[in-house]
Amino acid sequence: MAEKWMQKVSTGIKKRGTEGVFSAAAHRAGMSTRAYAQKKKHAGGKLGKRANLALAYMGAKHGG
Repeated sequence: MAEKWMQKVSTGIKKRGTEGVFSAAAHRAGMSTRAYAQKKKHAGGKLGKRANLALAYMGAKHGG
């Protein structure tokens, strides 16, 4: 039930066409998505928000 917000966010991401943007940036940096998210989670602006969202999705997918 707590992950209902993730469904709404996921729909918005697909609508805007920004799906895969963060993981592509991570791979361009030569890092895994998780490592890149950990490194950039305190960054400002969109990058920090995307990093925190990626970590939230990973936590929900893997149980915490």
